[in-house]
Amino acid sequence: MSPKIRNILIGLAGLLLLAILVYQIPAIKSRLDWRIEVFQIYAKNVINPVGPVPTALPVTPQAATQTPTPKNTVMANNEPTITPTATFPPLPPQASITSPEYEKQTPNNCGPATLSMAMQLYGWEGDQSYISDVVKPITGDRNVNPEELRYYVRTQAGWLNLEYRVGGNLETIKRLLAANYPVIVETVTSLNPADALGPTDDLWAAHYLLITAYDDSTQEFTVQDSYHGPDLKLSYAQLEEEWKPFNNVYLVLYFPQYEDEMKTLLGSDWDPNLNRTRVLSLTEAAANAPTADGFDWFNYGSNLVYFERYEEASLAYDKARELGLPLRMFRYQFGPFLAYFHSGRNEDLLTLTNYARGVTEMSEETWLWYGFGLYRQGDYDGALKAWQKADSINPQFFEDQARKAMQLVQ
Repeated sequence: MSPKIRNILIGLAGLLLLAILVYQIPAIKSRLDWRIEVFQIYAKNVINPVGPVPTALPVTPQAATQTPTPKNTVMANNEPTITPTATFPPLPPQASITSPEYEKQTPNNCGPATLSMAMQLYGWEGDQSYISDVVKPITGDRNVNPEELRYYVRTQAGWLNLEYRVGGNLETIKRLLAANYPVIVETVTSLNPADALGPTDDLWAAHYLLITAYDDSTQEFTVQDSYHGPDLKLSYAQLEEEWKPFNNVYLVLYFPQYEDEMKTLLGSDWDPNLNRTRVLSLTEAAANAPTADGFDWFNYGSNLVYFERYEEASLAYDKARELGLPLRMFRYQFGPFLAYFHSGRNEDLLTLTNYARGVTEMSEETWLWYGFGLYRQGDYDGALKAWQKADSINPQFFEDQARKAMQLVQ
């Protein structure tokens, strides 16, 4: 071998070693891992596109007509009872809360980043990494649920409290802002094309926003957007449109000593059962309207799941799938998995969790329910591997649900 070739090979080996060492730097590794994963998913979908959300399998007449009695809803004469909401005083035409120091999210981290900004308004001195280390220790985990954000606050910042409710509206947001409470909402965003899963990606994704102001004269909110920037303006109409796919969920932080004030601000929605009862009625009406779309039926199904009306919920989700849903829908919302499992529709559970795994590999919720589908099918080895995968993504996942599931086959 000539000295020139030997020197070239030594140089290339040195560059490779340097690249390996640089890759071990946590900040660089997390960014590169994310990009490598995006590239791998894109390449896979070029060869084998994930396609649209699969429609439901045919349902037996018994499953289509069975209507179980709700278990959790407040009942009187076999009908849900809704306590009338208090009459609230008129709101000012605008209200504003001082914006927190802006925090740009790291990959897949809008939930922790948004909660971090909100907590800063209450004197917290951490950042998004404190939160993500607890609720999503794996960077590739693409989703943090409202329950997980509440879990963090209640277990790691007990001097604060967080509640979330569904069926929020503009009036509720403005009422909370006027009382000096910032509001977190989960909405839709359009991803950067560089983050596409494949050439046919709809780029639809969930995103948390922190709302800190409103102005009726311009019909706009001011939002802190961990992905797009601080103090952005968002029209009332746009928020309503982009909020709907997530059942109009909203989260609010408060000091525990002011819980009575929060109860007054939320009225009957303070009670989770009454909140869901009201929203179930609203979403049922929306689903049965001539203009209903897939999101209307999906929200209706999710509110039925809350009351453990799984057969009805399954049929609502069937309709949502028929009308069409974004390909990432099951990265963020898992009501269909519960509905199909509890109503005995294992084929639909496996079909949908398989689809969701094709879209998002790093989802502990999907692996958990995929495992339950395999378990019910009699594939105990496959179920165990699925639950081990869920546990590896998030060991704290819903108080170790995956580990509890593994005990079924160990």
